[in-house]
Amino acid sequence: MARRLYPLGIQTFSEIINRGMLYVDKTEYIYRMASNGKYFFLGRPRRFGKSLLVSTMQSYFEGRKDLFKGLAIERLEKEWTEYPVLHFDMSGGKHMEEEQLEDYLNYRLEEEEKKWGITKPHAGANNRLIDLINTVYKQSGKQVVVLIDEYDAPMLDVAHEVDQLGKLRNVMRNFYSPLKMCESKLRFVFITGITKFSQLSIFSELNNINNISMDNEYAGICGITIDELLTYMSYDIDM
Repeated sequence: MARRLYPLGIQTFSEIINRGMLYVDKTEYIYRMASNGKYFFLGRPRRFGKSLLVSTMQSYFEGRKDLFKGLAIERLEKEWTEYPVLHFDMSGGKHMEEEQLEDYLNYRLEEEEKKWGITKPHAGANNRLIDLINTVYKQSGKQVVVLIDEYDAPMLDVAHEVDQLGKLRNVMRNFYSPLKMCESKLRFVFITGITKFSQLSIFSELNNINNISMDNEYAGICGITIDELLTYMSYDIDM
């Protein structure tokens, strides 16, 4: 048996699979969530594999069945419906003032808007997100999947600066607010972060969000368990 290549520093699911690198199968958790709810939040420390999980979800909801051969979800999923996915990685919004953060959100929105032919967006990040979801829903004829990685990244640096935190929190709360009002047009919303979302009061309107951070059913959704270590890496451990 040949030694497996380890995807150190790689957090894109498709790249790991296409390069034949080691992937610890977490897809059963993804299927469980997709089948049992709409809004989910997962809090984990840095370097726990949250971004890889989000990338795996994106491939799944995009219907890329070919990437999941031999994985748990291949036998669980029967339909493989392709949904439009809006993926926002907030990790690039660190160390910013209020105006810079607004510019960053507008930049990320513009990336998605171009894909759907929106050339004259409304003013304001929340209006743009509403318009984006409505456009995607109308053009695709399907509900939209929204994946938000590291939702709290723009606020972590100022967590103990009351005035600055309040300003950035208002910007982010305003940006995320359409996730509530667009509920009927959304298929699935998954949000990751380091802090509990209740601590920053960002999603106070999303009272139906399922926080799986401390849920035993999802304890192994990120990171590597002892059983996974001994199963997936047994050959290299023996070596």
